[in-house]
Amino acid sequence: MECAVDGRSGISLADVVENAALQTRVDKKFLLTPEQFRRFTNRLGPEFSVMQINGLRTFQYRSTYFDTPDFEQYVAHRQGRRRRYKVRSRTYVESELCMFEIKTKGLRGATVKHRREQPIADAHVLTPENLEFAAQVLAEEYGHKMPKLVPALRNAYRRATLVDPVDGERVTCDVDLRYADADGVVHGPDMVIVETKTAHGRGISDAALAELNIRPVSMSKYCLGVATLNPQLPANKWSRLLSRLNWERTAA
Repeated sequence: MECAVDGRSGISLADVVENAALQTRVDKKFLLTPEQFRRFTNRLGPEFSVMQINGLRTFQYRSTYFDTPDFEQYVAHRQGRRRRYKVRSRTYVESELCMFEIKTKGLRGATVKHRREQPIADAHVLTPENLEFAAQVLAEEYGHKMPKLVPALRNAYRRATLVDPVDGERVTCDVDLRYADADGVVHGPDMVIVETKTAHGRGISDAALAELNIRPVSMSKYCLGVATLNPQLPANKWSRLLSRLNWERTAA
């Protein structure tokens, strides 16, 4: 991760929000080896700053995802349905901030994020206020009623965020991915999950990855986690990707 953050100028969270919030955006995910990641970040020029808060440049993220008891949204993602969404809480550990979020797919595949702040104590539960918020979003976006949701998955990882404040482009870089269930902790492989977030899907970072012959992958941290922890569920969409990854389970 150091190759992404060392030697770059810092940018504050306030400036990121002002210049590169991109709540409506085109997201692309890539799975890189450490060496590929080093070559990729070397191609990003000084226009990319690294988000810095209180002197820190990498941050711990913890998420709890909510789905129906039969994993309705996991199935929707596996089947590639256009009208799909994710409901989660995300805790920014160092900032002691927790957000309740709903990510929907908008026109032309763009991702739209709806969010509200909540107490950290509510990170693993669906409060009445969040249920009302989620129901309103789904009604407005899709005309759907809110299904019954339960906590479905927890994950954690370490992230650095690169930002081009002029073009509003962001690149998130995630390492140390792990999932937790009642039986233990599943650690992800020694890979870097890179996600480009642009207004149009043709950013500087996308071009740099293409020059290295690194192609986008169809994946989500939520779906990979569900498939890994619930092998009885069909996972044909990610079977090739899962076969490449070396997952290690440790006792709880």
